[in-house]
Amino acid sequence: MKLLFVEPPKDYWFVMGEYLPPPYGLLQLAAYVENKIRDIKIEVIDCQAKRLDWKGLEKEVESFNPQIVASSGFATCNVYTTARALELAKKVNSEILTVTGGQHFTVTAEESLKTYPEIDVIVRGEGEQTLVELVKALDEKKSFSGVKGISFRHEGRIHKNPSQPLIEDLDEMPFPGYHFVEDVIHRYHFTMMAGRERGYAMIEASRGCPHRCTFCSQWRHWEGKWRHKSVKRIVDEMEFCINNYGSKLLWLTDDNFGMGKRMDDLCDEMIIKDFPDDIICFLQMRCDDIVKNESILPKMRKAGINWLLLGVESQSESTLERFNKKTNPDNARKAVKLLKENGIFAQTTAIIGERKDSAESIAGLREFINELDPYLAIFMILTPFPGTEVFEEAKKNGWIEDWNWANYDMVHAIMPTETLSREEVQQELYRCYRGFFGSWKRRLGGIFSTNAIKRRVYTYMASQGVLNKLRDLV
Repeated sequence: MKLLFVEPPKDYWFVMGEYLPPPYGLLQLAAYVENKIRDIKIEVIDCQAKRLDWKGLEKEVESFNPQIVASSGFATCNVYTTARALELAKKVNSEILTVTGGQHFTVTAEESLKTYPEIDVIVRGEGEQTLVELVKALDEKKSFSGVKGISFRHEGRIHKNPSQPLIEDLDEMPFPGYHFVEDVIHRYHFTMMAGRERGYAMIEASRGCPHRCTFCSQWRHWEGKWRHKSVKRIVDEMEFCINNYGSKLLWLTDDNFGMGKRMDDLCDEMIIKDFPDDIICFLQMRCDDIVKNESILPKMRKAGINWLLLGVESQSESTLERFNKKTNPDNARKAVKLLKENGIFAQTTAIIGERKDSAESIAGLREFINELDPYLAIFMILTPFPGTEVFEEAKKNGWIEDWNWANYDMVHAIMPTETLSREEVQQELYRCYRGFFGSWKRRLGGIFSTNAIKRRVYTYMASQGVLNKLRDLV
C-alpha cells in the first residue's frame, strides 16, 4: 500500500511577509499512520518546499504511483488548491482514492462531495485514527461503511458514517514525521520572525480551546473539548526539533496555550533543558490570562518564551461581548504593558468588519491600538468561516456577498456592516495598517530598538511593501 500526502502549490498570507512553514498537519498524520500500519510506503510532497508547480506535482504523483492521495484542507482559503491537487491525482490514475479533511471540509462534507467529484472521502474532525481505519479498509478491500469519521461517495450516493471518538491521550502521539521532508527541511523559515537561516518547527501542545469565541472554528472542530499534552511531552518535542533539525523558531500551534500551573511547569521543564539563547518561542495567549498570571512572566522570559500574540480584537466592550470573548479592553492595556516590562515581544490582533462597525468605531480601534503600542499589530477583517456562529448568523441573514472561498483569508471583505459597504470595509483595513505602520516614529523606533526581535521585525517589514499590497485590494 502506498500513501501520498500532498501540500499543494499555494500562496501564503502576505501580511506576515515571506515565510514557509512545515506542513505540520500532514506530518502528524504521516507519522501516526506509519506508527500504526506495517508495510506501508508513505511519502509527503510539500510543493512549496520542493519548489514544484502543478506540472511538477503531477510528475511526482506519477513516479510514486500511490493507491491513496491525501491533501491538506486546513484553511477555507485553500479549498480550491486542495481540490485541484486531488483532481490532478485522478488525472494521473482514476483509481487513486482521494482524501481530504480539516476544519472547512469537516463542516461542509456533504456540500463539498457534491461540488468536487474529484474528492472520494472526507475525513471529519480528528484525522489520525480515522485515516488508519480507512487505509486498512482499502488494503483489505473492505467496505468503508465501518470506518468511523468519514463522509464518502459510493455508487452515486453520499454516505456519512458516525463520528470517530477523540484520542484520549495525546502524549501517545508520535513526533511529527519530519523525516518525510528531511531533504527540504532546511527551507522552512519565517523571515520576519527569525530570518531565513533559522529552522522553523511547529509544536502542538493541545487541541481545542476551553473558550467559545463566535468567530473561531477551532473549538467546534475539536468538539468543544480541550485536551493537552504533558509539559514533558511538549518540551521533549522541542528538544527533538532543536537537536535533530536545528530549529530556532518554535511556534506552538495552540489557539490558546493557557496560563497557571501548566505554564509554570512548562517553564520549569524548558529551564532544565537549557535551550540555546537564540531560540524564539512563540505562543498565543488571552489578555486576561496574562493579567491574572503576571507573576509567571519573568519565568517565561527566563525559559525562552519571548514572543506572545494577544487576541485584543476590539476596544469596544459591546463588540467583545458579541464575540463572546469574555474579556475587556483594560485587560489588553495591562497585558501589553506587562509583556513589554518583562522583555517579551508583544504582538496583538484586532478585528474590523463586525456587523455594528462604522467608520467611527474603526477609527476608535486604530486609536486604541496606537495607545496600546504593541511591538507588532495585525488587523483582520471578520470572516464568516463555515462552522462558526458568525457564519451561521451571516448566512441566515443574507449578509454574505462573496462566496469565493479563496477570499476567506481575513484580508478580503466578505460582507458589509450595517453602515459600511464591503468596499468601505476593505478601505478601513488599509487605513488600520497605514495608521500603525505608517508612523515614522514607530518605524524608526523599531529599526533602532534595543529589543533584537523588534529590530529585526521592523527592518524586515520596511522592505516588504505590505501597505502597497493592502492598498491594491481596495
